[in-house]
Amino acid sequence: MAIELPAVRILIVDDDKAICEYMQTLLEADGYEVKTMNDPTGAEDEIRANHYHVIILDLMMPKLDGIELLRRIRKVDNDIAVVIFTGFPNLETAVQSMKLDAVDYIKKPFNTDEFREVLDRVMRKKGLARTPEEQLHRTIGDTIRNLRKEKDLTLKQMAKRTGLSVSLLSQIERAESSASISSLYKIAVALDSRIQDLFGQY
Repeated sequence: MAIELPAVRILIVDDDKAICEYMQTLLEADGYEVKTMNDPTGAEDEIRANHYHVIILDLMMPKLDGIELLRRIRKVDNDIAVVIFTGFPNLETAVQSMKLDAVDYIKKPFNTDEFREVLDRVMRKKGLARTPEEQLHRTIGDTIRNLRKEKDLTLKQMAKRTGLSVSLLSQIERAESSASISSLYKIAVALDSRIQDLFGQY
């Protein structure tokens, strides 16, 4: 069965059309859904009207600078991941960006591999898996947590039943660690389930 990955939607706001086109080509090749905007004044309405997972925001734009736009975005959505990029980095704007919960602050021109690493980090932080393996770990973790809660078991009680550490069990549930078959077997027995039940719909 093919594993369907969630479509990750990215909005790029930059008055430089060439950069928008370059980034759109790069990101669409990596499987993202991308929309670009050259006029920052329309970005707030666009975000209200459509759901985006990530916004890539230029700092220096006419009519509306990136910091002010980020401030407005936070009033609309305080959870959306925002990556600031700029050809004119300085400490003041970096600090302002972080205070408004930007997930990263990148200098232009950027290295494409570094940029992909930043996006991968954002995906993991926001729980947006990018590979079938990551998606499977997330499904297993969610299923184990749901079964455990249905049975009113704490992580501590699960640790006693399985002989696995609370820390490892917690990491498996949060998809931060992949469970071995033997660990999954112990967890399934502790939850009075079959091992295949832990794989959800896979």
